Amino acid sequence: MKAYFTEQTNFYGSSKPSELLREFGSPLYVYNESILRQRCREMAGLVPYSNFRSNYSIKANSNLELLKIVREEGLHADAMSPGEIHVLLAAGYRPEEILFVANNVSAEEMQYAIDKGVVVSCDSLSQLRQYGRLDPGGKVAIRFNPGVGAGHHAKVVTGGENTKFGINPEMIDEVRAILKEYRLRLAGINQHIGSLFMEPSRYLQAAKALLDIASNFEDLEFIDMGGGFGIPYRKQEGQQRLDITETGRGIAQLMEEWTSNYGKKVRLKIEPGRYVVAECGVLLGTVHAVKQNGSKTFIGTDIGFNVLIRPAMYDSHHDIEFYRDDVILKTETQVATVVGNICESGDILAKDREVPDVVEGDMIGVMDAGAYGYSMASNYNNRLRPAEVLIGLDGTPRLIRRRDTFEDLMRGFL
Repeated sequence: MKAYFTEQTNFYGSSKPSELLREFGSPLYVYNESILRQRCREMAGLVPYSNFRSNYSIKANSNLELLKIVREEGLHADAMSPGEIHVLLAAGYRPEEILFVANNVSAEEMQYAIDKGVVVSCDSLSQLRQYGRLDPGGKVAIRFNPGVGAGHHAKVVTGGENTKFGINPEMIDEVRAILKEYRLRLAGINQHIGSLFMEPSRYLQAAKALLDIASNFEDLEFIDMGGGFGIPYRKQEGQQRLDITETGRGIAQLMEEWTSNYGKKVRLKIEPGRYVVAECGVLLGTVHAVKQNGSKTFIGTDIGFNVLIRPAMYDSHHDIEFYRDDVILKTETQVATVVGNICESGDILAKDREVPDVVEGDMIGVMDAGAYGYSMASNYNNRLRPAEVLIGLDGTPRLIRRRDTFEDLMRGFL
């Protein structure tokens, strides 16, 4: 029997989908605080190693209120831009709790992080030289490419030969020379192999490779093994979760063996993003049209790829629920393609999916939309970005970002 996520988790708390859409507008991002805190705790306690810290990668979701909760649960943070640093500081993070994982940034952006007291990780020799010119004698981190990649789509693989990220281990001598030239102290090294792995073998392979690289440097403060921890996007098909206990034990074993030879309990970091926030988010919307084009049935909704771009960009799967009178429609009667309201033929949420007998006015819920949902939303077609609402621990909803207005569309014009 198919599992219905919001029913199993009492996702909407004391509210009904129709009440939320009526009060905050459609479409609407809804987050569940209880699920968010649970995922934070799983990542905070992932590795049974005494000097361990989990860094939340905020590019997955940088809503200010969610960041405050993540920090309360003990996670530090990774930032990819000065804007993310700014928001993290506003959420209460201290500079020493942030790692700026820079990629092809300007001198001005790098200087911003330096001025704020945030450690910068450089992922090319040219960026390392730039850092040396800006902060001679300073403390820096370096991102290496371990030669191992993983991910559900080529666009999210960030390790191996065909990616722009990281310094190849063969360049360690050049790295040493630059560090010496600018009197830089190497605080730590990091990597990231890709996103959404569901079994730990390649992650552990890359972790071992990073530790081999780390052995070339003395007195490191930290080693950051990256993120990419997957979540089961196909829950309705019975997809199993990543075994985080096995993953954590495997990482701990590697660290214990390595540190016994290194002679120092170097701090271990990881960088979960998706795992922390994906499952705490559901994207609610409304069905506005049902039509036949030839032999195909199309269900037209107000969830265009300006609101959720993952299916269009990565061919990503999201489980879907349909509601009528706030009751989940559970009898699947047809195969249909669910689409949005953007003027693009690629504006597809779900292709050839088995769905109930949906009619205009029904509601749709897109599951596991908390990661790379709002954070990748846009005003394409001059559409308004939706509001974001948090279902608190007491079950009541709270607005944590208002819906765009037409005035917001005009704000940048002179």
